[in-house]
Amino acid sequence: MKYLLIATVVSFVASFILIPIALALIRSFGVYVIVQERRCHVYVLFGKVITIIDEPGLHFLITKMGWRAVIITWLGQCHVLDMRLDQAYLRSQAVNSEEGAPMGIGMWYEMFISDPVSFLFKNTDPRGSLAANVSNSTVRCLSNMRLGDMLANRHTMSQTVRAEVSPKSHEWGYKLGTVYIRKVHFRDVGMIKQIESKVVNRLRQVTSAITQDGANQVSIITSTAERQAAIEFAKAGAIRPKIVGAALQEISKDPDVASALFNVLEIQKMLDGEVRIILLPDGSSLLPQLLASSETR
Repeated sequence: MKYLLIATVVSFVASFILIPIALALIRSFGVYVIVQERRCHVYVLFGKVITIIDEPGLHFLITKMGWRAVIITWLGQCHVLDMRLDQAYLRSQAVNSEEGAPMGIGMWYEMFISDPVSFLFKNTDPRGSLAANVSNSTVRCLSNMRLGDMLANRHTMSQTVRAEVSPKSHEWGYKLGTVYIRKVHFRDVGMIKQIESKVVNRLRQVTSAITQDGANQVSIITSTAERQAAIEFAKAGAIRPKIVGAALQEISKDPDVASALFNVLEIQKMLDGEVRIILLPDGSSLLPQLLASSETR
């Protein structure tokens, strides 16, 4: 158990302390270097670029720069550059349309390092210079365009800006990738308010027109239905006397039936009229009965 514990401690010290220290000392003398994915190592000695390593993996410096590998770490410099694709966004670049409308254009673009030496020594701020170049190209190429084209043809505008920027940016070691116009907007607050007012008024006009058209359609349907109903009622009114006359003619063939019918109709008419009815017994004179009727009121 004692030997197992000693072996464990020795292995831990060797693995996590001694070996890393030894590898660091070896790297300090320029024996080897490990280049990560999408990284570039630029070695400079006495103001001169000795070698550039942009392939990921393990590299032995002795085979690439000879005896200078021993002193490059102490007397030279190693610039580690990130070669990955980068992105930036420029907000509201001020341009004017052909009609004189103040517009703002938002530019989104990609860039990456294409030449490590030019990136390090030809420009002190290549990223800022590229942003300024994109901004200037946007204003120069997209000004005085028609407002309709500026709002609709974003793909063509993006290609125009990219073609203008790319040659110059490549001289600084920074290559421009995709350029895309993400936003085109008005910069004048008063113009925005006027456009909003016009849009609201137009929406109100369209809404009123739709409402009026619906009311007109309802009126047409209602009048058509009323006209057809009136026609049918008129037809029914014209046919009714004929039907009633034919029925009365058929009833009048039998005197008893006709007499009973007219009596019933007369009684029904009196009942519908809500008049006072005085019933008198048969065989009595009319005057005494009327007097008696008046006294009982």
